[in-house]
Amino acid sequence: MRIGLKYLLAIVCLGIVCPAFANVHVTGKVTCAGRGVADVVVTDGTASVATDASGCYALNAVDDAHFIYISTPAGYLPPADGVYPRFYIPFSKDKAVYDFTVTRNPKDDNHQLVIVQADVQAAYKKDLETYKSLVADCRDLVSRNYSDRDAFSLDLGDLVEVGSGLMPIYDRNVQPIAMPVYHAVGNHDMDFWGRSHETSYSTFEAAFGPQHYSFNRGKIHYIVIDNCFYIGRGIFYIGYVDEATFRWLDSDLAFVPAGSTVILSMHIPSQLTEKERDFVYEGGPISDETVNAAHLHELLKPYKAHIFTGHMHYNLNICFSDSLMEHNTAAVCGTWWTTDVCLDGTPRGYGVYEIDGDNIKWYYKSSGYPRSHQMRLYNVGESKDFPDCVVANVWNYDKHWRVEWLENGKVMGEMTKFTGYDPYASALCADRSIVKYDWISPFTTEHLFRAVPTNPKAKIEVRVTDRFGNVYQDVVPAVKAKK
Repeated sequence: MRIGLKYLLAIVCLGIVCPAFANVHVTGKVTCAGRGVADVVVTDGTASVATDASGCYALNAVDDAHFIYISTPAGYLPPADGVYPRFYIPFSKDKAVYDFTVTRNPKDDNHQLVIVQADVQAAYKKDLETYKSLVADCRDLVSRNYSDRDAFSLDLGDLVEVGSGLMPIYDRNVQPIAMPVYHAVGNHDMDFWGRSHETSYSTFEAAFGPQHYSFNRGKIHYIVIDNCFYIGRGIFYIGYVDEATFRWLDSDLAFVPAGSTVILSMHIPSQLTEKERDFVYEGGPISDETVNAAHLHELLKPYKAHIFTGHMHYNLNICFSDSLMEHNTAAVCGTWWTTDVCLDGTPRGYGVYEIDGDNIKWYYKSSGYPRSHQMRLYNVGESKDFPDCVVANVWNYDKHWRVEWLENGKVMGEMTKFTGYDPYASALCADRSIVKYDWISPFTTEHLFRAVPTNPKAKIEVRVTDRFGNVYQDVVPAVKAKK
């Protein structure tokens, strides 16, 4: 193809005056104990390259890059500031060399324990005082049951309101978790009132580094991205993955072999149903799904992938295919720190993921409860929608679980799944002396089950078998007498 001289000169001029076409050549080395580390992926947030056999790399960084950073390789750890990994160096057009040091992971990272938190969403100092008990719950769980595993936490965003002055308190109160904590941008972590999306994550980056990045543990490739897209007006945003993020994802995943296991974390869910729904813009400030999620799902097709999301303040597991599943994690704050449950009746808590090689098992851990606390049961008369039924809320259910009921010890069969309101969450939300925000109301949930007892005086039990064969069984409690 022949290119005219004027056209060629135009391209050259653009490269000089337009940051999108200009590059700064940077070099560096990744070392561990003074020795170069090969095959470490280095990026400016747009393009990615790998270190050579001696640990050296060269990268043409865009001159509006914010950081040069690494995708920490399996078997290694980056430097840390308390519990915050520091795998990045701020970018400057006047700086040409960016060297990184990593250390050997003292634990075998083929055996991991991942704590997944979402929506701390503290509005007051007292909220973060309550959060300390959840941090202690995480720390105790790991020290008692998983001290031999490589443990770290993924936080899915919405920590405190930007500008609230609460971030130093969060920093102080999260440190006792005593494990690395990786963060994603939530809508409450954004800088609003700027003129574009690109102005919305500067506060986050100052605290935690790049808003999209990756790292490796054992056989798992972890990716964290920002899908809270600020539209440049007021506090309006949508769930959307921009092209800059997709281009970086392309470059990052180019180093991940097809068939590998990938865990992608972001704040807003990709989808809340198995099948993509029609997009209807309602004009409000909140988007509950990622509008271009189909393209993200397509990018993950070559891999065995899990998506971790928050934002909704309820628990939901969706199996899109045999190789793609989304885990929408309930809120750490419950109902904005006014009650101990979320709007679907899920107790405030966190996801726990046990990983061995590329085999992943998980459960939901309710804060302050043992692992066996996997359901809440209601007797006849407690559900307004089905007053003749016993009802079970099984918050971490997915379609590979089985929920049965027993009457006087006899298995009566599987309970009927339905969509409705959790009675406890509904009662709490109706009590304005407890829930003081007038905009709070319960959400319907799909993880409810019902059955009609044949004998009203019988002992009724519910037995739940999860996808991994773990069995949980509880007795339906007697209805408490009204005062």
